[in-house]
Amino acid sequence: MTFGNDTYEQQPLAEINMIPLIDVMLVLLVVFIITAPLLTQSIKIDLPQVTAQTHIEIPETVVIAINAQGTLHWNDLAISDAKLPAKLLEAAVKKTQPELHLRADKETRYQKVAEVMGLAQKAGIKKMGFITEPAKP
Repeated sequence: MTFGNDTYEQQPLAEINMIPLIDVMLVLLVVFIITAPLLTQSIKIDLPQVTAQTHIEIPETVVIAINAQGTLHWNDLAISDAKLPAKLLEAAVKKTQPELHLRADKETRYQKVAEVMGLAQKAGIKKMGFITEPAKP
């Protein structure tokens, strides 16, 4: 014998139990309150004051141009293929290594460009970029 409708007992519980979430949050809060002072340790020192301006050093750039015939130019001066490895090595051992900018004619064979890139890498050049012209509208 039932007094009313049995549908109430068969419906799932639609509420979320918030008590475990609150417990975890309180534990985390206590942990952060205890550990926060340990993370902010510092030593008080008086640093000297200077009025000098910072020196921004602009790295030197070396432009290697390759024309359609495969002729090399080091900063607009013609250079032979045999002298290129020595020039690259000389640039690589400088205290502040120059950036190498590679500018090749669009008719230049890719093999020549790859050879120059390989020689630069073998010499120890760290920064290399390509110079291109923007497309004309």
